[in-house]
Amino acid sequence: MAIPATKTINIPAGSNLLDYLIAHNIATLEQIEQWKREAQAKSKSIIEIIEEAKEIKDDELLQAKSRVFNLPTIDLFGRVISVEVLKLIPEEIATNYKMICFSRTGSEISIGMVDPGDYKAIEASEYIARKNSFRIKYYVINLTAYKYVLRQYESLSNEVEEALKGTVAGDGEHSVDISEKGFDEIVRAAPVAKMVSSILAHAVEGKASDVHIEPVAEETRVRYRVDGILHTSLVLPRTIHPSIVARIKVLSNLKIDETRVPQDGRFRKKFESGDVDFRVSTLPVVENEKVVMRILDTSSNVLKLERLGFWGKNLERIKDSIKRPHGMFLITGPTGSGKSTTLYALLHILNKESVNIVTLEDPVEYYQKGINQSQVNPDVGLTFARGLRSILRQDPDIIMVGEIRDGETAELAVHASLTGHIVLSTLHTNDAFGAVPRLVDMDIEPFLLTSSLNLVMAQRLVRRLCDNCKEEIHIPKRYEDHVLNEVSKLDKQALPKGIKITKPVKFYKGKGCVRCANTGYKGRVAISEVLEVSEELKKIILSGSDLDAIKGEFQRQGMYYMVQDGFIKALQGLTTVEEVMKITKE
Repeated sequence: MAIPATKTINIPAGSNLLDYLIAHNIATLEQIEQWKREAQAKSKSIIEIIEEAKEIKDDELLQAKSRVFNLPTIDLFGRVISVEVLKLIPEEIATNYKMICFSRTGSEISIGMVDPGDYKAIEASEYIARKNSFRIKYYVINLTAYKYVLRQYESLSNEVEEALKGTVAGDGEHSVDISEKGFDEIVRAAPVAKMVSSILAHAVEGKASDVHIEPVAEETRVRYRVDGILHTSLVLPRTIHPSIVARIKVLSNLKIDETRVPQDGRFRKKFESGDVDFRVSTLPVVENEKVVMRILDTSSNVLKLERLGFWGKNLERIKDSIKRPHGMFLITGPTGSGKSTTLYALLHILNKESVNIVTLEDPVEYYQKGINQSQVNPDVGLTFARGLRSILRQDPDIIMVGEIRDGETAELAVHASLTGHIVLSTLHTNDAFGAVPRLVDMDIEPFLLTSSLNLVMAQRLVRRLCDNCKEEIHIPKRYEDHVLNEVSKLDKQALPKGIKITKPVKFYKGKGCVRCANTGYKGRVAISEVLEVSEELKKIILSGSDLDAIKGEFQRQGMYYMVQDGFIKALQGLTTVEEVMKITKE
């Protein structure tokens, strides 16, 4: 039954929502206490923290707020609101109080609120209503929909177009020779600075991992990498390219007048969601420079292993391995496969007051309270190997080394694990089975590996289907047979509940909607294979690390290959068979 809209809000105590979440088994007491601590530390409302944590499904939390505050819900995602209606609430107020005016009928306006328990937001909206002789209908909205509508105040193209009107480099007769003006004057000019800020802000809001700014023919192209795929978001006049590059160089403390050699730098910028680091790389190309910026959101919440996509035996082996008093835990995979994110999830589990955790990273991607995080700096001689030597003099219990790149670092990591430390690190190999031969190639003695190595895990990231638009489909028979053949090799008792491996089999695909930018995918999930260093595997390592023998032991352990893990997630409706086959090169 629909809850009637009201003109005023009779706000219950803020704790009622928390009580509701516990009473209906939507959240645990432990989660509530954690959210309370974060709300106090970040000076945010408890609802903001719950929304940002993403540990409760959007629809479930929306209905909970609706029941507690006795207000109707409205889904504004994908809805285009007229500028006249939207701006009945000024952008600054909409941003500060997380509320949106989305409809007007005569003298009655409809306002959606993320936090209906915010007294100041109520006061602000009722002041606007009194001033304009409006009556208000209040609705509850979720944070995702609010952010979608908020972007309609100013789109990226509108912001950049506005900045272009005042910039020193336009097109045609109004273009200005940069050499005449001087870089310094141009890059500090308000229009260029605003343009770069808009590009960065929209990248962060859109959850992009990288920003590419590149000269193409007579244009400058801005592309965002979202969920592993590059999308063109903006095309600018070629004449503005040098001033944009120069502005980014100023922010990253790079040499503006050096365009002949690549440069690397970084800078930090504050956004509504928190501080974000940008790792900058410039590359000379024909007659110009290309810039790529990796986005490192230091304010991001560390996700739990289950949320990342780990389940069943893989999850059990991972948790058992990090409980051991010492030894090495290795994660393998190419760049962009989520290794660092998984490492941080493991550190979050291990992070307790009774242990000293020290990390050595390149760069520090997420800051975690209670962990001593250090960053390598080759320019001053602080390499992984040298840093690891210093860490061992810091009385650590747990050491995280961002990457094992050479024999010296590998040797130090092995000896650290042999002397009573837990060592977490990453290695570049294609699968879990190649880690042992790779370490042997780095001149690590096999007998040392058998004593130090606890577990090797390989992982990749596949795109997650959009929950809003996924639908059941039929796939070609040869693909269906291939999936069933792989999954049927696994122990039926170990499969997730609800998985059906007899024909006809259900598969899913996203048809595309506004929530996923018509891609059918939203977010990513890990697929993995986990190899435990058992007594039998130790014998194989000592006898020569034969890959076929290692894979034989993997199968004896009853574990599942990465492609099998991926197919199981396809059967669960988390991703598609095509995505799994593309990522695993099947």
